[in-house]
Amino acid sequence: MDRLLSHKDQINTQMARYGVKFGIYKNGEFLERLFPFDPIPRKISATDYEKLEKGLIQRVNALNVFLTDIYGAKKILGDGIIPEEFIYRSPGYLAALENYTPPKEIYSHISGIDLVLGKDDEWYILEDNLRIPSGASYPLIARSLCRKCSPDTFRNNGVVDNRNYGNLLSDTMNNVNTGGINVIFTPGRFNAAYFEHSFLAEQSGAVLAENSDIYVENNRVYYRSSNGPVRVGAIYRRISDEYLDPLTFRADSLIGIPGLIAAYRAGNVAIINAPGNGVADDKGIYYFVPKMIRYYLDEEPILSNAPTYLPYYEEDLKYTLERFDDLVIKDVAEAGGYGVVFGKDLSGTEREEFIARIIAQPRRFISQEIIDFQDLPILDGEGVIDRKADLRAFVLSGSTTKVWPSGLTRFSRNPDSFVVNSSQGGGFKDTWIMSH
Repeated sequence: MDRLLSHKDQINTQMARYGVKFGIYKNGEFLERLFPFDPIPRKISATDYEKLEKGLIQRVNALNVFLTDIYGAKKILGDGIIPEEFIYRSPGYLAALENYTPPKEIYSHISGIDLVLGKDDEWYILEDNLRIPSGASYPLIARSLCRKCSPDTFRNNGVVDNRNYGNLLSDTMNNVNTGGINVIFTPGRFNAAYFEHSFLAEQSGAVLAENSDIYVENNRVYYRSSNGPVRVGAIYRRISDEYLDPLTFRADSLIGIPGLIAAYRAGNVAIINAPGNGVADDKGIYYFVPKMIRYYLDEEPILSNAPTYLPYYEEDLKYTLERFDDLVIKDVAEAGGYGVVFGKDLSGTEREEFIARIIAQPRRFISQEIIDFQDLPILDGEGVIDRKADLRAFVLSGSTTKVWPSGLTRFSRNPDSFVVNSSQGGGFKDTWIMSH
């Protein structure tokens, strides 16, 4: 382990050379930054992982059934488990996908589930990311570089090998492929996760393509190869729903594929993840996931949500206003660590204005108890300090649902912050699943 830690700078230099970066748009300008890596790994014991794995599979299976139901029979609405308003007013709900079920009834092929480990040693789920969850490439490349620096560390410590992600991704795409090649569809070089797009294409054997490389003819999708048109059977899209197809969604999209949704609805191509998944990872819907598990699977949830309140309900609104300073408030339409407000941090005027917004638009917000989650050690110069950290677990749904035995552990570099997102200045570390 000491050898691994001593190579921190070398590993970060190598990642910079490989282009392991993330990009953000700020004030109309594209900025590209290194994603700082810390070599002290997060370790999860085999016993803890067994429970985590079962809970994640249970949750993702329930979410996939929910999506099939909500774009079809809508039984969960008819039975009054979820108010209709939470579906039809969700920005992630797409009426264009009504009464269509994707291949194998799988909507979320790749789910990124964000968790924290509380100081009570229990895992709490913070978010379900079912649209375009990113981040698997970072622990993959980091582990590869660490293994080169210190191969004995991994031979001698019983760390489960994480190099199978490319095969898991390939199997997931092949499972729903309608006949043709697999494509990873990127908006291009200036996307925040472009490094990941190219890296995962290489790892999975898929073709990396932009919209100029793909076209639709007679409701079939083709890739313009150097040897002529090639049928596309599955598209792992890294583009938001609204930009996917200018004929169905935003007419001003310059990065979409005209006719893609018509080909999709005709059953001639699989889209990974399915358009319309945003209705299930809406932070307002998060509140109902434990109810979904009971409703669809007739099981008790294995993993817990953070204690959450919906101001939409009068009782929860009253609780939120009474304990405003003790809660974290989240805007359901935001992501990436944005739209997160700690009540105690607001000044008097800010507090009054924010409360007025909650009262005026209660569907727009959720409130949560602040979980005092565990710190993890990180290297800081020559010493070790503690910082808040979460875990993004990756769950892949193919012929079966599998959890990748690794994950992206993100940490805050700010000693006073609970927000760990890369867009907010955080770093990352490897996640070791122990074999014993």
